[in-house]
Amino acid sequence: MNFEFGSEDEEFRAEARAWLADHLDGPYAESAGRGGPGSEHERADARRAWERELGAGGWIGLGWDRTHGAYGNRAASLTQQVVWAEEYARARAPGRMGHIGENLLAPTLLAYGDAAQRARFLPAIARGEELWCQGYSEPEAGSDLAGVRTVAVRDGDTYRISGQKIWTSLAAEADWCFVLARTDPGERRHRGLSFLLVPMDQPGRIEVRPIRQMTGTAEFNEVFFDGAVARDVVGGEGAGWRVAMGLLARERGVSTLVQQIGFAAELAEVVDAAVRCGALRDPVLHGQLVAQWAELKVMRWNALRTLGAAGDAGAPSVAKLLWGGWHQRLGELAMRVRGAAAALGPADWTADAPYELTAAQRLFLFTRADTVYGGSDEIQRNIIAERVLGLPRVERR
Repeated sequence: MNFEFGSEDEEFRAEARAWLADHLDGPYAESAGRGGPGSEHERADARRAWERELGAGGWIGLGWDRTHGAYGNRAASLTQQVVWAEEYARARAPGRMGHIGENLLAPTLLAYGDAAQRARFLPAIARGEELWCQGYSEPEAGSDLAGVRTVAVRDGDTYRISGQKIWTSLAAEADWCFVLARTDPGERRHRGLSFLLVPMDQPGRIEVRPIRQMTGTAEFNEVFFDGAVARDVVGGEGAGWRVAMGLLARERGVSTLVQQIGFAAELAEVVDAAVRCGALRDPVLHGQLVAQWAELKVMRWNALRTLGAAGDAGAPSVAKLLWGGWHQRLGELAMRVRGAAAALGPADWTADAPYELTAAQRLFLFTRADTVYGGSDEIQRNIIAERVLGLPRVERR
């Protein structure tokens, strides 16, 4: 297959590169490379302002389906979306706070929402003014999403939501949350669910509690709903499972290629460390690093090959399996190249205050979750087995 970009794509690349160079200054330059996985807590105020900067420049919502009208975003082909994502990553621009609204909710509203919902929510996302979080997982329903217990009871023209969500990224910063809840308690599993849009500014009705991780940071949160009010149901009452699955099918695409650019930078740092300390002379370690490089190339080609492949039910799961295991192995290699020194803190550390983890230590600790969050490896293999290979479905209670 030909993975080269055309002349129009390269013109678009030049425009994107120039805009990023002009705007990544001042507080935004200080936020360069900050706010990604493992550091989503960093420089939240500056990154929120950066979202508005992106919106004013027309860089949010590239490639949104314009069938229902434009909502402030510029038109862009699929390859141009890839170009923008690559340039954004290479410029080490701040980690996005609006990616859940832009890349998950917006395509879902374009596919399943009504005209009023699109007109209300899409322009605010495109301007970078409203941030979103995702209310899917629960303590008893993580990878098994059909087991959600959060309930939404109709109250006139609104719903009252009660329950708990967990592992919710950006919940403390988000203005809105899309919530999968059970609106028909008489139904089981995927039936009787609805996809609700919930404003987060409801004191006394919504509580956000950070979850402290072994890295010492708190990227994820618990969210408790106690009679929280929602008015908007996407796709109609009872259509929540169909809408939720449609959203998950859009969860990985161009963003996977951005992620891989970050992976390449991390791999380069591990290789540099192996060269500096002499670990690269170990033939086993050398072979493992070469394998990581080759697998990353394969992941990129696979992502490009499947990009925009409508109806490919297994593509997102294959991508998740590939990068989850790869990144976790990279974290292990980051420790291995440093030997016993990898477990040490800084030379000036004292017991009076906790020390900051090194980048390699944070990489190792955070990547322990890579094969769990976003759908565990076991769930991804089940999806591939059932939806792609046609193997018998496992009955779940």
